[in-house]
Amino acid sequence: MAEHKHGSMDITTQQKTFEGFINYVKWGAIISVGLLLFIALVNG
Repeated sequence: MAEHKHGSMDITTQQKTFEGFINYVKWGAIISVGLLLFIALVNG
């Protein structure tokens, strides 16, 4: 069995996936807050 060496694995794909997820959540939150503000202003 090969010995594990900490920090030797290539994680570029995981990093890109995580950055994409964070970007998606960020824009989803911004759009949701903007939509709620728009609805509050129009209904007020």
